Amino acid sequence: MSVILSVRHLRKEYEKFTLDNISFEVESGTIMGLIGRNGAGKTTTIKSILNLIHISGGEIVYFGKNFRENEAEIKEQIGYEGGAVDYYKKKKIRDIVEVTKTFYNGWDDSLYRRYTELFELDEDKTPAQLSEGMRVKLNLAIALSHGAKLLILDEPTSGLDPVSRDELLEIFRYLAKEGAAILFSTHITSDLEKCADAITYIKKGKLEFSGQMDSYIRQCSEQGIGENLEEIMIHFEKEALHEKFDA
Repeated sequence: MSVILSVRHLRKEYEKFTLDNISFEVESGTIMGLIGRNGAGKTTTIKSILNLIHISGGEIVYFGKNFRENEAEIKEQIGYEGGAVDYYKKKKIRDIVEVTKTFYNGWDDSLYRRYTELFELDEDKTPAQLSEGMRVKLNLAIALSHGAKLLILDEPTSGLDPVSRDELLEIFRYLAKEGAAILFSTHITSDLEKCADAITYIKKGKLEFSGQMDSYIRQCSEQGIGENLEEIMIHFEKEALHEKFDA
């Protein structure tokens, strides 16, 4: 496996919040979960690594290359899914794709056909006619059809029913086996326990942990902290809350 994304000492300062010294790596063929409470800094981290906001410090490296210096080239090889489709909602999918593919040098029609069949996408439908789960699949199909080696997913299963969520998790596992790297932000920790290899846990803008998920859960279990990610997060977040009120 090779390192696809390396986040080094990322810092982003706002007036009332600071994302401070966040570092982690995502390898090919693996799924990394990005976890933390609402407001912990997950979305700020994702926006930073996509250069959607200007960072205050640190370095973002994709495929061994500095992102700021090679942004156009790198964006050809990554895909982003934010839980919504920002296309013309009344246009047929086939018409949207005909326009979208012109923006990518590496677009592969055969790959697109493969994923539309795998995800059972009906190109005669419009985005407005798709369920939330199918909209996520459409974004994934487009990302994978231009050769994305890394998928960055911000709450992709939020709002989905349990069956649709489980179906998407199966797709994520399949894509990882095909060699894709996936960075998966979510507050549904049980989803990560079904598919993630590693996690990065951010608490109040600071890095609590980054590494292999199973070993982290095992270590916390041995220490009596919790038996799963949900219990572990509740323990640490309640601990921080008690420290705040006891101060």
